[in-house]
Amino acid sequence: MAAPSEGDAASLLPDLPGGPLQAYRARASFCWKELALFLEGEDMLRLKKSIFSALEDDPLFARSHGHELSLEKHRELTFLRCKWVLGHAPVRVEDMVRNPLSVLTLITCLGTYDWSLAQKFLLHLLVFGFAIYKSGSERHLEYLPKILNMEIFGCFAVTEVSHGSNAKAIRTTAHYDPTTEEFILHSPDFEAAKFWVGNMGKTATHAVVFAQLYTPGGRCHGLHSFLVQIRNPKTLLPMPGVMVGDVGKKLGLNGVDNGFAMFHKVRIPRQALLNQTGDVTPEGTYVTPFKAELGREIHALVSGSKPLASWTAQRGIQECREACGGHGYLAVNRLGDLRNENDPNCTYEGDNNVLLQQTSGYLLGLLELRLQGGARLESPLGTVDFLEAYPDILNQRFSCPSVAGCLESSVPLAAYEWLVCYLLRESVQKVNQEKRSGSSDFEARNNSQVYRCRSLALVFLELTVVRRFHEYVHQPSVPPPLRAVLQRLSALYALWSLNQHMALLYRGGYFSGEQAGKMIENAILDLCAQGSPWRFAGVARHTDFVSQQLKDDAVALVDVIAPPDFILDSPIGRADGELYKKPLDRRPSGEPSAGAGIVVGGVFCQ
Repeated sequence: MAAPSEGDAASLLPDLPGGPLQAYRARASFCWKELALFLEGEDMLRLKKSIFSALEDDPLFARSHGHELSLEKHRELTFLRCKWVLGHAPVRVEDMVRNPLSVLTLITCLGTYDWSLAQKFLLHLLVFGFAIYKSGSERHLEYLPKILNMEIFGCFAVTEVSHGSNAKAIRTTAHYDPTTEEFILHSPDFEAAKFWVGNMGKTATHAVVFAQLYTPGGRCHGLHSFLVQIRNPKTLLPMPGVMVGDVGKKLGLNGVDNGFAMFHKVRIPRQALLNQTGDVTPEGTYVTPFKAELGREIHALVSGSKPLASWTAQRGIQECREACGGHGYLAVNRLGDLRNENDPNCTYEGDNNVLLQQTSGYLLGLLELRLQGGARLESPLGTVDFLEAYPDILNQRFSCPSVAGCLESSVPLAAYEWLVCYLLRESVQKVNQEKRSGSSDFEARNNSQVYRCRSLALVFLELTVVRRFHEYVHQPSVPPPLRAVLQRLSALYALWSLNQHMALLYRGGYFSGEQAGKMIENAILDLCAQGSPWRFAGVARHTDFVSQQLKDDAVALVDVIAPPDFILDSPIGRADGELYKKPLDRRPSGEPSAGAGIVVGGVFCQ
């Protein structure tokens, strides 16, 4: 990446305000602007700046401090803001297709302002719209312009009242009638009602609905998606045969109207089937293309990534809340908002524990193929290729001689590879034991989940992240001034994650004696310490790596990813650090001012 001119850097990343945090920023071992440019690039930084500026300049996005919006007002405002984003966002559709990172940047920027807005926009344009674009065919392209100009508004209906993460058990049906070339969409009872569907409560006119597809003769071809009109776009009244409503107020994300729907023998045209993976001919014959090995690997990675990411965020937010004491508990500082708005990530789009079964099932299937037919353990993305050495890895043991040695990436990577192999062996043995005891396949997998397969899936994803993090920070394109801090972060994540599995490492025999565990713990503590010369003898080659530790870099690292104060909207998170002295009127707009005041722990005082 070419270095930006000094003027471009200044306009993209202006200097941060002075204040108490300046002393901490001065201790950093790197330039935060240089790291931001390296991680995101000029184009993405410019896009973020334009999005943040546009939100701050438009009255529609003015903050309403001091009072809570009613549920209806919150939803109305979120809808209007979503419409504004579709009409004014600096990311065009062609940009989204050409560069998916621009979509991620837009969603992240909207989310840091208000996750309800980000969710509503995401569900309509990307989840609903992208499902039609990717799962449909040429016959569905006519809907895309209508989605973009909000002539229709969409939602994504998978979950049912009694069938959430267990997608195979979904009971909404779509029976094909060749005499009229229509599908008959039907909810057999309330337990089969679509539920928790974002945007469905008040605003959606159309839905991508998942149902079991039946062809004449009663044969079921499994879960398929259909484009279904649920409301009249002009009146928002339900379509004939459709019962649709709102689920009510939630713990968070109340700008999004989650809803439910039931279908009573609703007829939809044959062309409503999103037919990328399977289609039905006018006569009623089902046809489907052959499925890519790559899809299975991606599915396994995605299924495990969502639990790892959402649980890590949940834990991080809670630790931040506690670290901030009473200030963190004040609503005005918005840590509670972050916690409540992240929490549904742990359950929607699949319960985390059930999703992890998808990942562990993929790994168990690979090993079974190897044991049965001698197939090589490899994958298109290379995430499981190390399992080719499965028997040899199981015989390895921890052999690092010093704390300094633990900072070498080969140490946590080797430990993680052993841990995956160990848990894979334990999971296979547990499943087989359950089957020998008379358990069905379903029961055997469930009984093997908590202490075997769940850990296997999480550890496999952690290994994947550790490996990719290591590869990223050691690539030749990393500017020399940034290498040390990025490599310290990589080492810290690897060791911190590995430390959570200490009991398994000892139980399986990879660790022995108390020194092994103490080395990992001491390496973590040293990486988090304030900068000081390395105090152990015989490790001269590590001196540059550890002489400046991450405590001194902490504020600058936050600066790299922090949004502007207007977007963050948290007194405790001000960029200048002036938590106690800066005037900040937090009362509702329009309330008469009674003189200047100060914020003390987020409370306005005159």
